[in-house]
Amino acid sequence: MNQNQTESKSDALISGVSPMRYRRLWRFSIIITLSVSLIPLMILAIVNYHQDQKAFHAENRYTVSQILTNTKRNLESVIKERRSALTLIVSEQSFDELCSEARLTSTLRNLKKSFGGFVDLGLINSQGNQLNYVGPYNLEGKNYKDQEWFHEVCLRGVYVSDVFMGYRNFPHFVIAVKNEKEGVADFVLRATLDMQLLNQEIHSLNLDRYSDAFLINRNNVLQTPSLHYGNVLDTADIEVPPQVRNREVIEESTESGERITFGYAHINEAPVIVIATKRLQNPFRYWLSHRSSLLWFLVISVILIVIFVFYRATWMVNRLRTSDMKRAKALHNIEYTSKMATIGRMAASVAHEINNPLAIINEKAGLLKDIAGFAPDFPIKDKTLNLADSILNSVDRCKKVTHRLLGFGRRMETRKELIDLEHLMKEVVGFLGKEAEHRNIEVQYNIPKDVPTVENDRGQLQQIFLNLVNNAFAAVPDWGKIEISIEEYNDNTIAVTVKDNGSGISKDNLKHIFEPFYSTKGEFGTGLGLSITHDLVSKLGGKIAVDSKLGEGTSFSITLPFEKTDILG
Repeated sequence: MNQNQTESKSDALISGVSPMRYRRLWRFSIIITLSVSLIPLMILAIVNYHQDQKAFHAENRYTVSQILTNTKRNLESVIKERRSALTLIVSEQSFDELCSEARLTSTLRNLKKSFGGFVDLGLINSQGNQLNYVGPYNLEGKNYKDQEWFHEVCLRGVYVSDVFMGYRNFPHFVIAVKNEKEGVADFVLRATLDMQLLNQEIHSLNLDRYSDAFLINRNNVLQTPSLHYGNVLDTADIEVPPQVRNREVIEESTESGERITFGYAHINEAPVIVIATKRLQNPFRYWLSHRSSLLWFLVISVILIVIFVFYRATWMVNRLRTSDMKRAKALHNIEYTSKMATIGRMAASVAHEINNPLAIINEKAGLLKDIAGFAPDFPIKDKTLNLADSILNSVDRCKKVTHRLLGFGRRMETRKELIDLEHLMKEVVGFLGKEAEHRNIEVQYNIPKDVPTVENDRGQLQQIFLNLVNNAFAAVPDWGKIEISIEEYNDNTIAVTVKDNGSGISKDNLKHIFEPFYSTKGEFGTGLGLSITHDLVSKLGGKIAVDSKLGEGTSFSITLPFEKTDILG
């Protein structure tokens, strides 16, 4: 059995309560206190997490919406400015003026300087023939009669294309404006614009790595490069949204389970759609990164709460166990004291009752001795006198025993008096004199002649030394040795030592010998003797010490305060 198990068993014996009860109380206190303390914090953290997620999604939707709004407005402005410039040129200049290569070259130069993005200009008649062209390509004489865009510009008066390759073999888009002045032959002014106009508007958004914005036509062909869907003129794996006037923002999931905020808006008077996406970060990681200070506060708070709860629960349960032990110890002391008082009263009563017949026997034996002694012719006179002396000696011996019993019983209540310790110790040993004779136990006294007397309670000192001597008798074998020493420590302290050469006490047991109901005698011991002795010594203002080694013996030393007086004879 290890030390912890021994202590738990001792605690259980003292308090009468199983150690498991204290463990259950400790666990219950911790669980309840942690629940009351941590559950509100956890609820607040969960609520904050859900609120943060709502704000996160709302922020993503707002970001996508702003990208759509800005890009749509800027692109419509770019297209409208250049379309208006071409409309003005067609309105202000005649067909003949535009047929002049020099005039058309000057017009292209002015357009590049004022607006930028123009690559070339072409003048096309009503039959679709390009009559005049200025630009980096040799496209004069091309016929566009069968082109879809030509029919649309003839029908609507203006045309804005999506991005395509065409004769130039590089991505571009065109704006064509028809002359609609009355009395003038129809013609079309067609301008090619550089793709950088569109790319600049996308790049100016300064998107992060989770965001993407691009243009797409109604046939799923990309008009600008996309971060996730491909390059210009690639077919994107994306569902083309329906034609709507306002922008739309929705959330959807990819096949891999990734959440995306998806928004689109149609560009007015252009066959392209601006699309913006924002891929949602891991919600939990986003929450951790944006609420790190809150989380650190939460973690530190939880750690401090747990430490405090464990400390407080342990302190409370230990205090409760200590209180139970003190209460149980007090009850046991009261019970033991009452028991000893009852035994003392019984012993005094028995001794008193025995004294009466002893007095009669003593008187009759004395009378018999007197009769035999004074009668000169008394038969067997010598034998009768010897028998009378034997009776008187036995009566005297019984009177000494009853005297000790009466002295022991009278001292149950505290009353101080001057005590000769040598006489007291010999009186205590006298209670066990027969056992010493039967077991051949040697009792030695090392008591100086000038040992001082002490003022103390005789009955309680008798009880203290009787317990120590009784334990010494129990510890030594037959033919053993017990040594009783008295010595003066200083001017106001005297020490009484009871030493035996018995089996000794182990170190583990030495830690508990003064605990109530802790016994090394098995079923023959109550475990109360040394506990009561310790309490009585403390009550009398003294101290008790023990020194023991297995196989060598045990020594108990009682130190008592005293005031020097004359030695009692």
